Amino acid sequence: MNLIELKKQVLEHVQQAYRSSLMAGTSGNLSVLTEDGKMVITPSGINYMTMTVDDVMVIDLDGKILEGPHRPSSEWPMHAEIYKNRPEVRSVVHTHSPYATAFSVVNEPIPLILIEMVYFLLREVPVAPVATQGTISVGEGVVEALKNGVACLMQNHGAVTVGRDLPEAYIRTEYVEDAAKIYHMARTVGTPTLIPDEIVKEMLARIQ
Repeated sequence: MNLIELKKQVLEHVQQAYRSSLMAGTSGNLSVLTEDGKMVITPSGINYMTMTVDDVMVIDLDGKILEGPHRPSSEWPMHAEIYKNRPEVRSVVHTHSPYATAFSVVNEPIPLILIEMVYFLLREVPVAPVATQGTISVGEGVVEALKNGVACLMQNHGAVTVGRDLPEAYIRTEYVEDAAKIYHMARTVGTPTLIPDEIVKEMLARIQ
């Protein structure tokens, strides 16, 4: 995809996330990394439903603005840190979805409670330590929490997913929120049962 197509993709997905209540106000952010190392990322403080393709920013991994009239998302250092440490990752989605964020507030991971979590998220969703917004410390904590995984929570903050492209990272975000919601509901009626380790290993062997 060229830059215009990637900007359109970013705009479409961030508006979809807003409509789906994965983001509120101007919170959350998402990005795509181009083949030549440019980051196409949502701007800071712009209403998602009035945002246009021209509002989407293009920066380098040091935060230098290459295209666009605004400041990039304040969490661009986190996105950059992920890209620098995970070369296979080409997209990052950060949301403040309510159920996932609730577990981040109580500093609890989301365990493997659903079959689809194994296929889409690969393992439980761990929690990265709390850090000051917009600092490299956020990115370092997220990179460590992700390790070789594809999703994590950010303590007192929200959720992060990664993927080989934006559609893949985005659907993982949807599954994080869905799993968090179901886990919350299950805990209100009883003690959730986790998927046995041997079944997880068998399922992962099929997809790896």
